[in-house]
Amino acid sequence: MKKVSLLIPAYNEEETIPLLYNELNKVIDKISGYEFEILFVNDGSSDNTLNILRDLRKRDSRVNYISFSRNFGKETAMAAGFDYVTGDATVILDADLQDPPELIEEMIFYWEKGYDDVYAKRRSREGETWLKKFTSAAFYKLLRKMTKIPIQEDTGDFRLLDRRAIESLKKLREKQRYTKGMFSWIGFNKKEILFDRKPRAAGKTKWNYLKLFNLALEGVTSFTTSPLRISTILGILVSIFSIVYMFIVLIKSLIWKDPVQGYPSMMVTILFLGGVQLVCLGIIGEYVGRIFNETKYRPLYIVDEHNNEKIEDGGKL
Repeated sequence: MKKVSLLIPAYNEEETIPLLYNELNKVIDKISGYEFEILFVNDGSSDNTLNILRDLRKRDSRVNYISFSRNFGKETAMAAGFDYVTGDATVILDADLQDPPELIEEMIFYWEKGYDDVYAKRRSREGETWLKKFTSAAFYKLLRKMTKIPIQEDTGDFRLLDRRAIESLKKLREKQRYTKGMFSWIGFNKKEILFDRKPRAAGKTKWNYLKLFNLALEGVTSFTTSPLRISTILGILVSIFSIVYMFIVLIKSLIWKDPVQGYPSMMVTILFLGGVQLVCLGIIGEYVGRIFNETKYRPLYIVDEHNNEKIEDGGKL
C-alpha cells in the first residue's frame, strides 16, 4: 500500500487547524488503497497551536508534528517537512483551508499517471485585494523574464510531489529560500490543475506587504543575477550620458561663450549620480548579504519537540 504524506506548515493557526483536520478526514476517508500521514510543522506559534497538535497526535496516530524552538518562517518549515515526511508522495497545504483538500484525490490520480509534481494553479483568488493580485502577477512576469527557469505563474506551494522530487529538494540547503522557484529548478514531470482559491476559513493572514516584498527579493536574488547586470548596464549608460553632457557644456562654453549654469544644474547632477550609485550598491549589498548568511553554515532550523517528545539534538538539520 502506497503512503501519502500531507505536509502542513502552521504559525498561530489555533482557529483553523481543527477545521482543517476535519476536512482532511472527510477527504482521506473517501480515498481507498492508500495509507496517509498528516505532518504539521509548528513554526514557533505563540498561541494554542502546539497544544492542539499534541491533542490530535494522542487521538490519531496518523497525525505527526514537529515544533520549532522559535519562528523560522514558512519556507524553512517546508524544508523541515521535507526532512520528516515518510510518504511515497507528499501534498503541501496551507493550514488556513485556502487550499481545498478535496483536490488531493485528483492530485493522486495524476501522480499515478506518472507525474512527479502535480501543482495547483489559482484560477481565481477570492478575498484578496486588487493591489495584491496586481503586484503578484507583475512579480511573476518580471521573475520569468529575468531567470532562465520556467517559474509557474499564479502558483503557490499547494501541490503533490513524488518521493524523488522530495529527495531532490532535501539536497537544497540554502538559508535564503524561495521554494516556489526550487519546485521549478528541480524539474521532473509536471502537471497543472486549476482551482478557485477561497478566503481564509478563520484567523488573519500572516503575510503583509513587507513580508511579501522580502519574499520577492528572495525569489529574485535566489534564481537570477540579472539585477547585477542591470546595475552594470545602468552605470555604463550614465557614464556615456555624462561624457556627452560634458562635451556639450564645453562646446557651449568655448564656442558660443554660453555661461555654464551653476548651482541648480550641479545639484541635480550630483543627486542623480548619487542616487544611481546608491541603487547599484544596494543591489550588490543584497547579494553580499546572502553570501554572508550562507557562509555561516548555521542549521536551517532547530526542532524543540517531535510527537510529544523533546528533541535534544535539534532534529534533522
